[in-house]
Amino acid sequence: MAVLSSSFSSRASQPSILATLPDNVWRGDQMGSCHAKPVASGFRALDKELPNGGWPPSVLIELLLSNPGIGELRLLAPTLSQLTKAGKSVILLAPPHIPFAAALTELGIDLKHVLLIEAEKPTDRIWAVEQALKSASFGALLCWLPQARADHLRRLQLAAANGEGLTFVFRPSEDSNQSSPAPLRMVCQPAPAGRMSVDIIKRRGPVHAEPILVPLAIPDILVTPFATRAMSKTVFPISSYAVDRSALAATAARHRAALSA
Repeated sequence: MAVLSSSFSSRASQPSILATLPDNVWRGDQMGSCHAKPVASGFRALDKELPNGGWPPSVLIELLLSNPGIGELRLLAPTLSQLTKAGKSVILLAPPHIPFAAALTELGIDLKHVLLIEAEKPTDRIWAVEQALKSASFGALLCWLPQARADHLRRLQLAAANGEGLTFVFRPSEDSNQSSPAPLRMVCQPAPAGRMSVDIIKRRGPVHAEPILVPLAIPDILVTPFATRAMSKTVFPISSYAVDRSALAATAARHRAALSA
């Protein structure tokens, strides 16, 4: 009887023991937490599924893209706007295309705090990431890695753990089946009506059920030129391309007469 009583007492005390565990002890049926304050993504539906309700700092965040340039900057624009307005640096490392500065400004990103770094070789990119994460004013690092070995990713995860900012790595969606040390991994694909489908395939929490459809803002500077061309009747006057068949026939007749003479 004493044994049963002792066992019951031990079970009854388990909730209180679990409550005293530090934040870095994660239980699989609950969302993970950390001491560092998360940064809101700007999308309520997405924040609801992220640990602590936002992008977690000091960890590697993988965004797996079906193609580069599908809207990854617009997905992160609310976060980058918040960071740059607070005077934090945003580093764009080896983007596949040069970002359109006017569009970034319209999305609320202060370009005075944006740094663009070009690096061709994967090893150079890893080294640049490690150096960038040592910056005291570091707010967010965005790095495009079309090719990355497992040891490269481990180095990035260790470097991110020593910083206080956000570390985003863009990789091909084909790599989603590969193992990764990143605590947060998401597959991003374009969706109809200017949205993006975000599927969380790895997080410190329960398995995510279905993709999240996130509406992405489209800067007016990207829309207006296309709308103007669509509403325009013609680009050149039609008469510029008209053919005067009578004049053409007369010219041909004169040419035949000259040859027969």
